[in-house]
Amino acid sequence: MASFRTLLFVPAARPERFARALGAGADCICLDLEDATAPAQKDAARIDAAAFLKGERDGPPVGVRINAQDSQWAEADLAAIAAHADFIMVPKAASAAQLAPLATLKTPLWPLIESAEGLMRAWEIAAAPQVAGVLFGAFDYAADVGCEMAWEPLLFARSQVAAACARARIEALDSPDGDLSGGEAFAQSTLRAKALGFTGRACIHPAQVAPANAAYTPSEAEIARARRVLDAFDAAGGAAAQLDGRLIEQPVALAARRVLERARA
Repeated sequence: MASFRTLLFVPAARPERFARALGAGADCICLDLEDATAPAQKDAARIDAAAFLKGERDGPPVGVRINAQDSQWAEADLAAIAAHADFIMVPKAASAAQLAPLATLKTPLWPLIESAEGLMRAWEIAAAPQVAGVLFGAFDYAADVGCEMAWEPLLFARSQVAAACARARIEALDSPDGDLSGGEAFAQSTLRAKALGFTGRACIHPAQVAPANAAYTPSEAEIARARRVLDAFDAAGGAAAQLDGRLIEQPVALAARRVLERARA
């Protein structure tokens, strides 16, 4: 599955937004049957989501966030969309065992870690079969543990999720942000998450897509620096080297290769 810099959530109860979302610039779209769809709208939204997935469409991959597996809607969600969605986002993930029945669908899974229970098992969830990436759900996590929706209180959880995904060699998407403007604060928090090891960010408004894409797209200066690092490392035969007064060793070369890989993605 391709690497996603950005995932744009679209309420499944708003079918008039589906096609428009494909042109918003996000690397993938997720039709949301869970939080963004009221209980009274679930059945109609499911029908609309399934119809859109089955129809002809051009653009980025489209997945679905189903309702929680212990909810009254999850079984119908899976029956309607599993064969047609490019990926399935699974809310309230609490263990690898919980995901096991979904792995048989052979559709890439994106569990959400959004509780203390889920965070405790983040490492096994990230390594579970069919899991292509994990999304950190900051809103639900903060509500579960009783902390503020701010950077410092959520730093430990974010770090754990990023590390678990790195160990499993899968993608890590940071939580959506309530700042719908996609302004400077949004851009800065996106860069902070990238610095922790996140590979992309979920968005809940089209205005957030461009700054998130920019944060996760290497700049020309970053690309040029990465090439110089690898040239110096290769010239030293894979031994320690120096570049601009800084030590270049294997971990630095690996980071440079990741920059170039993301630039080509």
